[in-house]
Amino acid sequence: MRTNVTAALALLLWSGSALADAPPEIPAADRPKTTICTDGKNHYVAVAPDERLIIALFYGDGKQWFKVPPEESGMLSGGNFLEPRFIAPTKNPSFRGLDMRVYSEVVYDKEKATCEVFCGERKTTLQILPADKASQLLSVAKFVENPRQVAPYALARDDRGTYYYVDRGVTPASQKRFRLFTGPRGNLKLQQMTNVVSDSEGDVFSTKTGSLRLILDKNESTWVAGEKPRALKLVPVHQNLGLIYNELGVYAGQRQGTPCDDL
Repeated sequence: MRTNVTAALALLLWSGSALADAPPEIPAADRPKTTICTDGKNHYVAVAPDERLIIALFYGDGKQWFKVPPEESGMLSGGNFLEPRFIAPTKNPSFRGLDMRVYSEVVYDKEKATCEVFCGERKTTLQILPADKASQLLSVAKFVENPRQVAPYALARDDRGTYYYVDRGVTPASQKRFRLFTGPRGNLKLQQMTNVVSDSEGDVFSTKTGSLRLILDKNESTWVAGEKPRALKLVPVHQNLGLIYNELGVYAGQRQGTPCDDL
């Protein structure tokens, strides 16, 4: 029997517990049934049972571990998650409404005793740890929050090539913590927010230089500097995750909380 753990941003929101909650961990009862794979360089992937997903994926250095959030829609089996830094152009761009090109995967085959990580089109073959060594690692495991704590919220641009990008926190406690970046592709800068309005009528993100106004359900956006509004074109987030993570420059060099950070 072949078990696929499809590995690799958002849709918009990744799963996560509130900031005040303890990070997800592998329950003690499930640890004997957990398989650990490694590249031999202190990078470990743990494939653990999970009632809802059948499997859950954890990643770490053998001392500290974090849960890799599953794909939220439930359309895919296993522990699926977005990894838009590594694009697989040959995959289906529209599978059940999901762009499979931005999904990578960990493939664990129990019968063949093989474990592989695919980051886009790059493959890393891992070794499966013997049960006693896996048990020893998990006995001293410390579970921490996934390092990725923000996710895309909205993207717009004007006719001059200036982008306006907003992200926000991924947990219930941080979803109202927005950040606004503006600038040309590859050089967006974080703006100091002076006020944020977010309600059922839309969003207004005010800075010292202007205000970004978004009405996502009506596909409307404007940038207002002084008294001069400039119409913006909303850019669909889902179809442009590769642009967001690889070309805008906002997340350059940042770890995104997947095995592809290292493998």
